[in-house]
Amino acid sequence: MFKLLGLAGSLRRASMSKAIVQTLAEKAPADVEVTLFDLADIPMYNQDLEADLPAPVRALRDAVAASDGLIVVSPEYNHGMSGVIKNAIDWVSRPGYASVLVNKGVAIITTSESPLGGARAQADLHTMFLSCLARIALGREVSIGGTQKCVVDGRLVDETQIRRAMTLVDAMLDEICLVQGRAKRG
Repeated sequence: MFKLLGLAGSLRRASMSKAIVQTLAEKAPADVEVTLFDLADIPMYNQDLEADLPAPVRALRDAVAASDGLIVVSPEYNHGMSGVIKNAIDWVSRPGYASVLVNKGVAIITTSESPLGGARAQADLHTMFLSCLARIALGREVSIGGTQKCVVDGRLVDETQIRRAMTLVDAMLDEICLVQGRAKRG
């Protein structure tokens, strides 16, 4: 069984990012469990608090540590990644080069109402996760544009985008197998 943790970069109730994570959880193969971690209670990063981590941050670090990989879905704001995602990763990336992100599989998906689908946020996310020594899934980038048409009633409904996202998740699972020494999936 593979345990994947979904992180959505939007806090709003009707978050497109959360809807995408939830859709991928529903579409996941039988040997994959996807759990969405709600980032609403994560305080702003403050290095002074590292000696005695706030409970929500401890819960996030524990959830990342217990997972085999992350599905990170971030909207693009002002040509960059979501501050919600940046803040969460700042917390779990400590201590530097020895955090729970080292060798952690990561599938990055970005969204936007524009046709570009958050393509510019992809570069930010790649740079950030590479600096944390995470293992970014190889394959085509998944940038979902026109989210107002692709996400309906809290679910990703665009079959092409679902296939692209699931292909990226499969690539991450292959990377996890490589890192963990597991046999490659069928």
